[in-house]
Amino acid sequence: MQRNLSGPEQSVNRPSAAGKLYAMYSLMLYLIAGWSGCFVMAVELLGGRLLAPYFGSSIYVWGAIITVFMLALSLGYLLGGRYSLRQPSLRRLAVILGAAAVTMLPVLIGAEPLLDALSARLPDPRLGSLVSALTLFLVPTVISGMVSPYAVRLLVSDRLRSGDSAGKLYFVSTFGSAAGTLLTSFYLVLYFEVNQILWMMLTVSLLVSAAALLFPIRSQES
Repeated sequence: MQRNLSGPEQSVNRPSAAGKLYAMYSLMLYLIAGWSGCFVMAVELLGGRLLAPYFGSSIYVWGAIITVFMLALSLGYLLGGRYSLRQPSLRRLAVILGAAAVTMLPVLIGAEPLLDALSARLPDPRLGSLVSALTLFLVPTVISGMVSPYAVRLLVSDRLRSGDSAGKLYFVSTFGSAAGTLLTSFYLVLYFEVNQILWMMLTVSLLVSAAALLFPIRSQES
């Protein structure tokens, strides 16, 4: 005798499967936000190493780097929030993460000749380091800044819990920034060259982006 599975037993199994998928979906959003924070801080620290041979490592140079990154992140937050209003999806978030990585390629390929030219034309470490940081890091950092507000939009499904969801995601993102700072400054710079570390960061970003692109899309995304 065949059992009818269209009754209560089937309805119990469906929420369980949906719950697991949602948990994995949320985990992917947290992973993207955390890794993006790690990526930004690693690039910021390595930016100081890139500029040091040309402009030194004084407070002027670090002030220029921090200013550029803060400005770029603030623009990224604004743009990411605006972009999230138009058909947000995990795949678009994955594209943002991948784009941030790809825009680091000019830094890897052309940083040395560019810094040679800028240091010759702008020997003042204040102006020279500011222009150099803007040229090299503005675009990838703006795109990286778009990640967190966009991920918040995907994570929030209930207005009553929106603050809690945003707080958790920004906790993960900032924790990733702290982890990237320690990992880069305490360990990676001891064993690898700056370009090698940047290549590693770029590769991980593309792998995370690819994983998000292959993730089953939630039907609730809108």
